[in-house]
Amino acid sequence: MLSGIGLGEILLIALVVLLVFGVGRITKVAGELGSGINAFRKGLKGDINEEESNNEK
Repeated sequence: MLSGIGLGEILLIALVVLLVFGVGRITKVAGELGSGINAFRKGLKGDINEEESNNEK
């Protein structure tokens, strides 16, 4: 489905997104997305560690 999209089309889409949302808003959303991913990873590691400690008891 997306095999017909080339570099030029991706750059055009990125330019339109940049014009619509602005640089500040995109960086804010990207930062929040990164924080969410990190929190998710930490949560998964915490769940694994809790399961291991419960198995040892």
